[in-house]
Amino acid sequence: MNEKISVITGASGHIGYALVKELEAQGDRFRILIRSESKIFDGISCEKAFGDVTDEASLEKAFAGADVVYHLAGIIDVSSGNKDLIWNVNVQGTKNVVEACKKCGVRRLVFASSVDAVKPKRGNEMMTEMTNFNPDEIKGMYGKTKAEATRYVLNSADENFEVVVIFPSACIGPYDFKVSSVGIMVRMIMRGRMPVSLNFGGYNFVDIRDVAKGMRSAAYNGRAGECYLLTGEVFTSDGIIRLIAETSGRKAPKIKMPFWLTSIFAPLAEVFYKISGASPVFTRISIEVINYNCNFCFAKAQKELGYNPMSIKQSVSDMIGWITKTEGITGKQKK
Repeated sequence: MNEKISVITGASGHIGYALVKELEAQGDRFRILIRSESKIFDGISCEKAFGDVTDEASLEKAFAGADVVYHLAGIIDVSSGNKDLIWNVNVQGTKNVVEACKKCGVRRLVFASSVDAVKPKRGNEMMTEMTNFNPDEIKGMYGKTKAEATRYVLNSADENFEVVVIFPSACIGPYDFKVSSVGIMVRMIMRGRMPVSLNFGGYNFVDIRDVAKGMRSAAYNGRAGECYLLTGEVFTSDGIIRLIAETSGRKAPKIKMPFWLTSIFAPLAEVFYKISGASPVFTRISIEVINYNCNFCFAKAQKELGYNPMSIKQSVSDMIGWITKTEGITGKQKK
């Protein structure tokens, strides 16, 4: 058991909660930074601190005596709105975390960036870790803010403060309490509310529990100042929709929308999301992102962190099982 204490920001998020479960399973002593009490942490042995990354004073209280900070708090948004809020949390919030770490004498910061902060290479060329990040080269507010925050974190390191940055791809798996973008799609399919698929694009998917294991290993085994891709398998858009449908007992959609038609539909969908308050899924930026090269190589993390991601078939099955158990949503057997 590690007696030194670590702190998790964003503990109620998808990766954050998976990391909570991982640290608990490993017998680590840790503290979570949360905005308010939540039943999801009932029965979990950890310390609690209250506040958020926009409140510098709360960060200093939370980080007091910490050896490692895992910074996961952030806003993932594929819409074109909320730019000021996303910047304030993802960039200024990260700056606040770094400064609080230094004031409190934290030895190492493990920062969760995103593959969306990486400029995609042409075609299907294999992509490995990079250390130079330019938000001007990235499309979409989320990707831009993660690129800027990553650049700041890497430049903040000194002889008394180590940083390690991890880059997860699209996360899937259990513990989706806040309902991620992928989680929205999974639930729509489970309810039989996704009548169409897509005949273009794809993405790289990784299990949330593998990301959590990779982050903990980065704290102990990662080299200071290094970046690690924590990615998994590439699925086409239709492939992942079909896998989710088949696993949940639903019929896969027969209609597959082409890119040109989806591009016309996306702006109208954004208006619907704004009016209804529903979480965005298909937007102009999300449609563009799934056309990017997503052929990421995790060999470095495999070699240095012992990272070995599970199959996405297993991850999808576990996510559907968790949603069914937690929310009572069930699929319908195919006829």
